[in-house]
Amino acid sequence: MMTPGGSGRLRPLPTAMYAGYSGTASSWVAKTSVSASGKRIQREMAELNVDPPPDCSAGPKGDNLYHWIATIIGPSGTPYEGGIFFLDIIFPSDYPFKPPKLVFKTRIYHCNVDTAGDLSVDILRDSWSPALTITKVLQAIRSIFLKPEPYSPALPVIARLYLTDRDKHDEVAKEWTLRFAK
Repeated sequence: MMTPGGSGRLRPLPTAMYAGYSGTASSWVAKTSVSASGKRIQREMAELNVDPPPDCSAGPKGDNLYHWIATIIGPSGTPYEGGIFFLDIIFPSDYPFKPPKLVFKTRIYHCNVDTAGDLSVDILRDSWSPALTITKVLQAIRSIFLKPEPYSPALPVIARLYLTDRDKHDEVAKEWTLRFAK
């Protein structure tokens, strides 16, 4: 793009003034930039694709970088064995300074997951740190399949059964897994 110079000749405008301009007044192209949180989420997605945690997968729902779907396969040797559990992951706009929100979409009988699918795990509340990644979060959630946290429950009734009658707890958890996750 040119502007008249003092001698009647055209001189170029600085590039920054017309970045995105393609030659006509109606063709300005909006230069969209990815926010710092978006860049972080993209980087974590790439890392997750290269080295996913065991029995876990996750990625964006459609083209929304801030809304993901995750899948966790119930680990063998647990009442959740072979179940396929789906979770919604919502990243806040100020991620990683605030934790993502994870919600089980598959019903699960677990003391750390309430009836709405909300998780009660320290890593998503008091122990959150910007150094944590979605891979580490998925590993932490998978670990509660192996070792629930009954002293920090979302559902105290299930935690009490887990602590007082483990066989009955595991029987009910297996039934729910068969019913809702297979």
